[in-house]
Amino acid sequence: MTERTLILGIGNPLMSDEGAGVRVAELLMNGFDFPDGVEVVDAGTMGLGMLNMFRDTRLIVVVDAIDRTGHPPGTVVRLTPEDLAPNQIMHSLHDIRFVDVLQAAELCGLKPDAECVGIQVGSMEQWVTELTPEVEAALPTAVDAVITILAERGVSARQRTSPAATDDGAIISAIRTKDQMPSA
Repeated sequence: MTERTLILGIGNPLMSDEGAGVRVAELLMNGFDFPDGVEVVDAGTMGLGMLNMFRDTRLIVVVDAIDRTGHPPGTVVRLTPEDLAPNQIMHSLHDIRFVDVLQAAELCGLKPDAECVGIQVGSMEQWVTELTPEVEAALPTAVDAVITILAERGVSARQRTSPAATDDGAIISAIRTKDQMPSA
């Protein structure tokens, strides 16, 4: 089987800026065509549930909300998984950091390369699905960071001229904004 590239949007979209990674995944799903072997996934709060996705994966690009960076809200930074770990947001003892999932993968004999894009949060208020204006404005920069990482690894992405109306991201956006569902 051919090794693939996996783009994971991580976060909880019910906690304001904590959902930034998921929103970037939606933008990538809606706005770009990727070659075979590249998959964009809304990984939400899967934790160790992501482990199975790492099989036959050569590169993982993770997008997640981060905190305690010293940067203003909406700042986008590239990090290694080890650098991401102390800045990931843990809400309970049940949470697990992405670097811990990578270490579990290594114990299972899986060793994909990983790069991370972090977005500094402004708010993590529960039961709020909107991002703060600073983080919302940073989403295109985070998308560009993912596309740059892919290009550096020889993976091209083609921006669509118009998003597909039935993509998962459009459906999720429609639910989030309570708009009517897009027609086919």
